[in-house]
Amino acid sequence: MQQLGMGQAVQQALREEMNRDPNVFLAGEGIGVSIHFNPYLPTHGLLDEFGPDRVKDTPVSEQAIAGLAVGASVAGLRPVVEIMFNPFFTLASDMIVNHAAKLRYLSGGKSTFPMVVRIKTGAGFGAGCQHSHNLEAWVAHCPGLKVVMPSTPADAKGLLKSAIRDDNPVVFIEDMMLYFAPGPVPEEEFLIPLGKADVKREGEHVTVVTWSKMVGVALKAAAQLEEEGIHVEVVDLRTLVPLDKETILASVRRTGRLVVLHEATRTGGFAGEVCAVVTEEAFSTLKAPFRRVTGPDIPVPVSPPLERFYIPDEEKLKAAIREIL
Repeated sequence: MQQLGMGQAVQQALREEMNRDPNVFLAGEGIGVSIHFNPYLPTHGLLDEFGPDRVKDTPVSEQAIAGLAVGASVAGLRPVVEIMFNPFFTLASDMIVNHAAKLRYLSGGKSTFPMVVRIKTGAGFGAGCQHSHNLEAWVAHCPGLKVVMPSTPADAKGLLKSAIRDDNPVVFIEDMMLYFAPGPVPEEEFLIPLGKADVKREGEHVTVVTWSKMVGVALKAAAQLEEEGIHVEVVDLRTLVPLDKETILASVRRTGRLVVLHEATRTGGFAGEVCAVVTEEAFSTLKAPFRRVTGPDIPVPVSPPLERFYIPDEEKLKAAIREIL
């Protein structure tokens, strides 16, 4: 078992899939060049290894990058393109939402449109609101797009390989704070199916459903509450679309309590969808009202103290758990 940061795990997945399938190529702003000089970053070294025909530096235009991906997919290639920051998805959304997401439906399911849109996300770098806003709920709201948000290096590698091989457009969202956090990654070939959640920690008193960077917050809070005799089950969604309802419902039926944790702002956040599923299909098993622990409904501040306030932490999560016990 090798120890890799998430950025390195993504890099390894890209390399393996490019070696496996000559139709896979990468494109994005500064890919493999100046901004990716750090070996922990996902496309480091790939330009030198595969050349400019398969690792394409693009203009600073998210619309052009997304349009390139859609056109290449229609032509039978498997593009993996990068949108540098999550809020820039708004610039690329016309091609992704109005074209990529709908083409397979419009073909009556007769054609495939494989493409992966990798997006960096997450607060914690002091990069300000134009670079840090989490928009996964926007993407999940659009039929035809699969949405992946890994929390560990191993999950990132296994899920990305599955996303590249999928015949539908996949939006693969990577929290930048996880790029440098090491974790075990199998050295042999492995894939993780899209649409399958993972119980990262078992418990009997409350279910915490979360994803991406917040999985680490949930695990830290669970370890601290263990000392108080509170056993928290942590469910990592890994993919928001398709949503693994079965794992969520099985956990809540066991514990009788639900807290959903995410960094994105509260109103319209994906926590609402998780809570709706539980209310519709497992309401009678709830012993207390569910809770949402989220970022506040404000732009992400650039000031370090205010940014720390914005990001949900284990203290806020523990307080919500204690409320419903």
